[in-house]
Amino acid sequence: MDPHTDQTTQDTLRARGICVVIPTYNNGTTVQGVVEGCASYCRDVIVVNDGSTDHTRQVLDAIEGITIVHLDRNRGKGYALKKGFQKAKEMGFAYAITIDADGQHYPSDIPLFLKANQAHPGALIVGERNLSGVDRSSGSTFANHFSNFWFMVQTGRRLNDTQTGYRLYPLKKLHGLSLLTARYEAELELLVFASWHGVEIISTPINVYYPPRELRVSHFRPGADFARISVLNTVLCVLAVVYGLPLRLWRWLARYGRTLLAILFAVVVIMLILSPAVWLYAKVGRMSERKRLNIHKVIHRFARTLMFRIGIPGTRFSHDNPGGEDFERPSVIICNHQSHLDLMCQLIFTPKMVFLTNTWVWNNPIYGAIIRNAEFYPVTDGLEELLPKLRDLADRGYHIAIYPEGTRSADGRIQRFHQGAFFVAEQLHLDILPMYLYGPGRVLPKKKHTLRKGPIHIEVGARFTPDQQAAAGSLRQQASAMRHHYERVYENLCNRIEQDV
Repeated sequence: MDPHTDQTTQDTLRARGICVVIPTYNNGTTVQGVVEGCASYCRDVIVVNDGSTDHTRQVLDAIEGITIVHLDRNRGKGYALKKGFQKAKEMGFAYAITIDADGQHYPSDIPLFLKANQAHPGALIVGERNLSGVDRSSGSTFANHFSNFWFMVQTGRRLNDTQTGYRLYPLKKLHGLSLLTARYEAELELLVFASWHGVEIISTPINVYYPPRELRVSHFRPGADFARISVLNTVLCVLAVVYGLPLRLWRWLARYGRTLLAILFAVVVIMLILSPAVWLYAKVGRMSERKRLNIHKVIHRFARTLMFRIGIPGTRFSHDNPGGEDFERPSVIICNHQSHLDLMCQLIFTPKMVFLTNTWVWNNPIYGAIIRNAEFYPVTDGLEELLPKLRDLADRGYHIAIYPEGTRSADGRIQRFHQGAFFVAEQLHLDILPMYLYGPGRVLPKKKHTLRKGPIHIEVGARFTPDQQAAAGSLRQQASAMRHHYERVYENLCNRIEQDV
């Protein structure tokens, strides 16, 4: 194992509020290796000793740096998980990775769950075991197929491994904990209730180890446990009809309802009211500097009204300006690009902001007249040709907003930065003022046409002066250095915000 990699994993897990929860019952021969293996990747390990009668308690008490919850008697895996989740939430964690204490799971797979969590924040991540060639009992194999089938019936979703105990749970999205049964079937319940409530469920491949049968410790009782699971599935099938299906229908209606509401708002307010009003205002009389500024003020007030008062349906908007930027001095504003919603987020800060846009945005039938009269310019005209116009805007006190990535990111990650923004800043001798966006790409992803629920956040960073930019080297080096800077800032934003998604 690479110590540096482990250190990075530990830091990132803690920054994202992720702990490990290990339920154990009479695993005295294996639990120490599992706990210490997990601790090498995650600093925050919670072990729930489910009333063990062997030497498990003594083994755990000898391990330093872990949190132990001792139960006075054996209550079952479901109860132990519930207690582990409660402890994790009390300690302020947002996510919990659960792993069995019998040694069949590999702690070295913890980074796989971290990677899946970063790609799908707020999702329940299921570790899908590769069971090909594994010596398993016929009862265990049947139980997994049985569980997979009924999960599909009850939720309409297909999972290949609903029996795995290696998972990552979003603690703030756990549903049905008060109804959770005490034993193995609790893990199926958690999956079913999560699915009914719209929690994204993602599978990630993991490794698995099954020791020789004579060395295995199993608490599974085929007769009693199958009977209990059958009763549970009967109850869940009834609930799927009277509870789960209506919830799924409501979520579908809510998503398309939010989207329809947003479209109606854009058509009625922007296309039928705001755009004609701006066009008429620009055409009547001579265009003066005061009229230009008034158009910008209308756009600025519209953006603030939309983001702060009306709100984008299903979103929570927040902003931060920790350095107290007053926007008095013109600059080249750069920002990561995620969605069509990005402009509205940036326009809340000052009326004196113009954007370099794509041609299709400049010619947009809904708001094209607004941005043309606001002196937004299409980058297809070429930066060399635009420089005189941009210099005039800067001399009049306007900030020039450019997306260095050039196009929207499909997954929110920072893409390669082009040199254009740095060229403009160099030619006009302007500061670069960074803004950092989180969320628009998840609310309205690229190539998607429906609005999703989620937070949107924008922050204003500290200015980079022309001297600081020149110290970074050539324009290519400036773009590369700034991209790396954005990657670090964006990762910190994700780690902080995604604990609450």
